Amino acid sequence: MAKGFPFLVFSILFLTVSFAQAQKKEIVQFSGVITATGTTIEVPYVTIINSSFGNQLFIANHEGYFTFVAHKGDVIAFSSIGYKPMTITVPNDIPGDKYSLNIEMESLVEELPIVSVGPPLPWASVEEFTMAFLAMNSGMDEHLNARRNLSPEALAALSAVLPRSPEEMQSFDGRMNHIQMNNSGIRQNATTPFLNPFAWGSFINQIKNGDFSRKRLKY
Repeated sequence: MAKGFPFLVFSILFLTVSFAQAQKKEIVQFSGVITATGTTIEVPYVTIINSSFGNQLFIANHEGYFTFVAHKGDVIAFSSIGYKPMTITVPNDIPGDKYSLNIEMESLVEELPIVSVGPPLPWASVEEFTMAFLAMNSGMDEHLNARRNLSPEALAALSAVLPRSPEEMQSFDGRMNHIQMNNSGIRQNATTPFLNPFAWGSFINQIKNGDFSRKRLKY
């Protein structure tokens, strides 16, 4: 117990001195915006650690803005996925109790070289291709092209491979029903004597010839 007492006293004195030094540091409101190096693109949700004051943790917002209380001389570390970690030291000669600084973080993303598949196209953009396509002359008369597309051969070739639309199927079914009804009416007219003009002509001739007289019928 006696051997450990000097060490305990030394630890208490060290903590007391450290606390006193920390209390002597002047407080500042540290604010700023974090962007990518050389751009105005904000880096959101960057992790900020005050390494000089108990590793206090702060997070920048979605626009890269941060603000927190620090001390003059504190070492502040910034880190984010895809960016190189960096540290800054709050200056001791800041006039006043506010300190603003724009932080620029270096991106770790490397752009790969462009890989072209096939021969390069002569158009630099979609807009140039559209203009060239609209200005293209096919060398064929519009009316001749329309007649060729609407020729019986072209329509027959299309009808062999294209499915029929519901309107076409309905029209086709209607024509088939109409033809079937006409055929049924013709068969009925042919098999019903009352609707057969030849049967009526034969009946009238029989009346004229007296085939239906009482003597012949022997009533």
